Amino acid sequence: MENNNESSLKISKKSFFSSMFILLLLMIGAGILTLVVPSGAFERVMVDGKEVIVPGTFQFAQTGNYPFWRWFTAPVEVLWSADSVTVIMIIAFICIIGGTFTVLDKSGMLQYIMNGLVKKFETSKYKLMAVLTLFFMLFGSIFGIFEELVALVPIVILLSHAMGWDSLTGLGMSALAAGFGFSSATLNPFTLGVAQEIAGLPAFSGVGFRILVFAVCYSILFTFLYRYARKIEKDPTKSSIYEEDLAQKEKLSGSLSLEALPNEQYLGKTVKIFSGALALVIGYIVAGFFVPALSAVSLPVMAVLFLVGGLLAARASHYGGQIGKDFVTGIGGIAPSAILILMAMAVKLIITNGGIMDTILYYASETVAKMGPNGAAVMIFLLVLGLNFFVSSGSAKAFLLIPIIAPLAELVGLNSQIAVQAFCFGDGFTNMLYPTNAVLMITLGLTVVSYPKWFKWTIGLQLLMLVVNIALLLLAVAIGYGA
Repeated sequence: MENNNESSLKISKKSFFSSMFILLLLMIGAGILTLVVPSGAFERVMVDGKEVIVPGTFQFAQTGNYPFWRWFTAPVEVLWSADSVTVIMIIAFICIIGGTFTVLDKSGMLQYIMNGLVKKFETSKYKLMAVLTLFFMLFGSIFGIFEELVALVPIVILLSHAMGWDSLTGLGMSALAAGFGFSSATLNPFTLGVAQEIAGLPAFSGVGFRILVFAVCYSILFTFLYRYARKIEKDPTKSSIYEEDLAQKEKLSGSLSLEALPNEQYLGKTVKIFSGALALVIGYIVAGFFVPALSAVSLPVMAVLFLVGGLLAARASHYGGQIGKDFVTGIGGIAPSAILILMAMAVKLIITNGGIMDTILYYASETVAKMGPNGAAVMIFLLVLGLNFFVSSGSAKAFLLIPIIAPLAELVGLNSQIAVQAFCFGDGFTNMLYPTNAVLMITLGLTVVSYPKWFKWTIGLQLLMLVVNIALLLLAVAIGYGA
């Protein structure tokens, strides 16, 4: 098999600089907010090891403006902020994915897998699309798995190319599906579970209505992907990333015959080894649902499993390259995305250090307190939707918002179960829209898709889901959900 010095996962210069420019503007925008919004803070107490806001304790503060120069040093400051460990783990995780994926690609294993799948599903490719989309949505909905599924995205994109679709379709079946599943939570312990616990609701109560929500969201997403894929099949040039995808598709089409793989006789064993590693990864994810302590170290553990499984599989394939050299090449291809992750996290840091996060929350909560049940449900949804731009972590937002939202909801005649549902809606869908979400920037960094083209492709779907979310919340109020 031909070996070259290019990484299989390589963020394009155009994608990198367009995303970097957008994030720079957002950092400046966040800095400007610290100049026009007065600083203030709620009192906080520790509950079960977590910091929780005390409602009714907000006070404005005379702390002065956030220094202008720190708007631009924030990406570096992230490395020793409260989120430093998470950020470092994410960066290390994507580097391991980049290196391992490149080794597996050059060994011929990925082409071998794609060849088998194309032959098996060539007459039922949309059944495969339905199953993959459901798989990723279920993991987000039931287990609260989002970041950890990033490792599977490149494989799904390769499969999308093999089926005659494009990288956007592959991202839709994987990353976008995981994000939608996260929002339409049925048993998600990190958003739904935490929010219900803080609100004083029985764990995972009200599941019947949430199953309906999941079914509606899955139907909308699959219909969107199906219609788009059919359009691309008929005319590939209608894809906004047609030119960017050409090189990858040509490489795949030239390898599906496996004529260029002299190590084909070893690849069956290679696939079994790597499949075993993936099975362990999925098993660990499932185990984390039942043993929360495992979830706290999920990224490093899964990175090790992915790395060891990938390197053992590559060695078993007997391919002619140098595993170490190809691994380093893969890291080099994906490493620039680390800058985008730091810039995305910097937006939250500027808002937090500028002392205006609590002020924004205070003003929003005052508005909620003046509304009736329908208005409060929609306002809570929009509040979380807006705050998700700055704080992407679902559990962090739960500890920040639910202590304030739940009592306010009760005061205006809105039960806590609907308030929690509004929180879940606001928390999830925009995870795959906002450029401040590090996981989105990681995912796009693994592909040829720039953020502007991703935004253009998904914005119609996101606006539709905005309307559907509001309709479902109004339905919940109308039927007395949770009462």
